[in-house]
Amino acid sequence: MQNARGARNRSFTVGSLAAAAIAIALLPAGALAASDLTVRGSALQVHVTDADPGELVNLLSPEGKRIAGKLAGGLGGIVFRRVPAGKGYRVRDGAGELSGRVTVLSGKAKPKSTAIYDQALPAGGYGYVTTRDGTQLSLTVRLPGPVDGGPYPTVVEYAGYGYANPAGAESGISPIANLLGYAVVDVNMRGTGCSGGAFDFFERLQALDGYDVIETVARQPWVLRGKVGMFGISYGGISQLFVGATNPPSLSAITPLSVLDNTAKTLYPGGILNTGFALEWANDRVEDAKPANASDGQGWAWNRIQNGDQTCAENQELHTAATDLLTKIQNNRFYRPKTADPINPSKFVKRIKVPVYLACQWHDEQTGGHCPNLTDRFTGTKRRWFTYTNGFHTDSLDPETFNRLFDFMEIYMAQRRPEMPAFAKAAAGLFYQTAMGVSGVSLPPDPIRDEPSFEAAKAAFEKLPRVRVLFETGGVTPGHPVPAFEQGFKSLPVPGTKARSWFLGPDGSLRNKAAKQAGTDSFAWDKESRPGDNFPGTDTGAGDLWTATPGIDWQQPPRGKAATYVSEPLGANTTIIGAGSLEAWIRASVPDVDLQVSVTEVRPDSKETYVQSGYLRTSLRKLAKRKSTPLEPVLTLRKSDAAKLPKGKFTRIVVPLYYQGHVYRTGSRIRITIAPPAGDQPVWAFDETVPLGDANVSVAFSPKRRSRLVLPLVPGVAVPTGLPECPGLRGQGCRAFAG
Repeated sequence: MQNARGARNRSFTVGSLAAAAIAIALLPAGALAASDLTVRGSALQVHVTDADPGELVNLLSPEGKRIAGKLAGGLGGIVFRRVPAGKGYRVRDGAGELSGRVTVLSGKAKPKSTAIYDQALPAGGYGYVTTRDGTQLSLTVRLPGPVDGGPYPTVVEYAGYGYANPAGAESGISPIANLLGYAVVDVNMRGTGCSGGAFDFFERLQALDGYDVIETVARQPWVLRGKVGMFGISYGGISQLFVGATNPPSLSAITPLSVLDNTAKTLYPGGILNTGFALEWANDRVEDAKPANASDGQGWAWNRIQNGDQTCAENQELHTAATDLLTKIQNNRFYRPKTADPINPSKFVKRIKVPVYLACQWHDEQTGGHCPNLTDRFTGTKRRWFTYTNGFHTDSLDPETFNRLFDFMEIYMAQRRPEMPAFAKAAAGLFYQTAMGVSGVSLPPDPIRDEPSFEAAKAAFEKLPRVRVLFETGGVTPGHPVPAFEQGFKSLPVPGTKARSWFLGPDGSLRNKAAKQAGTDSFAWDKESRPGDNFPGTDTGAGDLWTATPGIDWQQPPRGKAATYVSEPLGANTTIIGAGSLEAWIRASVPDVDLQVSVTEVRPDSKETYVQSGYLRTSLRKLAKRKSTPLEPVLTLRKSDAAKLPKGKFTRIVVPLYYQGHVYRTGSRIRITIAPPAGDQPVWAFDETVPLGDANVSVAFSPKRRSRLVLPLVPGVAVPTGLPECPGLRGQGCRAFAG
């Protein structure tokens, strides 16, 4: 599954010389002017290398006016960002000497010339690809067979992890694609590993790099039909949304798995900083973007440098100019469109024109449960399919989802009748044991592969419902990534969805009608005594959280530290698919308070199943009125809309819930819990909640102050199975109910 390291031999030297020649040809006018500094125009940026560490370098406009000044990093690199496109930019070094003039490129996807794409990449093994601004990105080509056995259907896996590591892609899934007969080009984003440039989280330049990679790979002789797909999970899935929106002409299709719809919803759910996975992930990106050395950066890059990779060594110079991601996060806790919109896929996936297969989980412990918000936003392509299920981050590769993923790739990337290689199907059990920590799992039958021809398979696939919901994964065989049943729909929101309300009432009840008499409930907001992170393990990987029996310790909220409401037993199975909200009238003893609302199912057997949560910092309660409904509330999260709670008065708030696809069974009761943010969601944590000290929170209910839970009820869903095992549902905790 891993390529041997050092499979470069002479081709590496020849490839480096060719890449250098291309880079020189691409340099805008003036880049080779006599100067102690090397200056190069990029897309909306100017790059400077060969400065003295700590040297002050000023960027000058074409008219000679100073635009900005920066100090060179420890390796002599500087990046000036957000520079308008144009000709004639110069820099002045610390001695006052001027560089030659350079041209700053625009952020447009299509370059003026496609000559850059006539590069020869290695036909298997490690190398570099040169992008439109002359930056060299490290990559490893992983062929599924010998070079003369091609050409092969080809996919690109693209992220800031160590994908290009010749020993095997770090956190990548290229071995799966290889097993299915696909060539994989694993590419490190600029500013990471051995790639040149400086890192910033999904800046425009990363998307343009992806465009250049797709077009260059498509011209290689070992690529089938000159078309390239994208393949990847998590980081490697999210990147597809950004690159796909640039629409490279040679891109065949994308398969984003376990992604997010909006960076802000994972990083600041409801305006509250997620100090668990989200912040830790950002910190890891900071480490990966550092220049490679014995202790920081990506270790595989350091090893290559020690073994003589001069290109990798030279590419480290701009790594010191990486964006300070942690400071950027702290400075953008409010939603600032200029910063947040470019990293909000829900704003731009409408531009994607190629076929899309997307899969996500309602309970993804890393990206969160809001990915389904993208479903109705892919308006640029009619060929789009979505699969949603309960489960963890890796469940976008569960057997049912994987079957459909494979069919999609065969039809829209390989353009052939889907026929799973026998050895790949046989290896499925080993994969699920390794990746998910679950044994005894195999791939189910797939009717698409029973079709007699490519044309018939494609026609059958295109008749499949656009939205597929896998219900109760893990409910039949506890913890196994296999659903109890599934249902297909034309779209999401599901046609015919109804807003079903349950009203908060006296004695902790959820009622069909608002309370006739006014009343209040109170609880003590106590940051210190709330339940902690409910996953005490050390990792989210296989054998820890990713297993059939994860060690989740899901605790009841301490008595008096939360407000809880429970409905009467349901008279029929109640299917909820979508988001929803809690609308409540609250009063607090402090001007601002963070809240978490959790929805659970109290079963007839006195067990309680976790379903979903929502979050809100009450000062950020303002809704985008034109976009919000009770089933899809949208918070503005802008600083200008922030407002303290009025002292001593009840105020209406709406807490958006993340998505769920859950059947509440006959005889079960629905429960909501309002409390300080706690550990219902594994790996998510909230260590910077407000207030810092204790507080009292009251909830009001009356005919005029209707506090209610609103959920998207989908009628007519046939439920062929009984209550699932508990514990058993993947990603959903189970505990004894304490009424």
